[in-house]
Amino acid sequence: MLFIVQLLKPSQELLRLARFIYLNIYAFLLLILGLVVLGIPLFKITVFLCIPQFIIATILLQNSYRLFSTWEDKKRKYALLMAKTKKGYSAETFKVFMKAPCGRILVKAVLNDIGLKHKYKELLKFKESLLILIKKNFATVETNIYINESFL
Repeated sequence: MLFIVQLLKPSQELLRLARFIYLNIYAFLLLILGLVVLGIPLFKITVFLCIPQFIIATILLQNSYRLFSTWEDKKRKYALLMAKTKKGYSAETFKVFMKAPCGRILVKAVLNDIGLKHKYKELLKFKESLLILIKKNFATVETNIYINESFL
């Protein structure tokens, strides 16, 4: 009977694997999409279609790798959010993380772990729309560099 209970109880490694998959879902989607693009037999139509196919697949796989390489940073931010919310829940704590899709997944995971899953709806007010993000990314920014002359 104890053996059955041990099988039904998730182990720490299984929970860590599930957390890794959940927090890297966008990286997995890009990886699968890149492999699917590579798997399309465009060479049967014409050889010239292979060039854009490899370019698109390379972009997808590079972005997937870039997202996978942020795992250590995600673990650090997860621990930071868990430490900040142990003192008490504050919506301002999660404001920065609600601006990006990967950050929103991290917020969902933290809120689920501390038992405040229902608070995610009130945090959606910090989520920026796609149009606002596009405008911010294409806006010109003036950069001023000041040199402290006492160090020269």
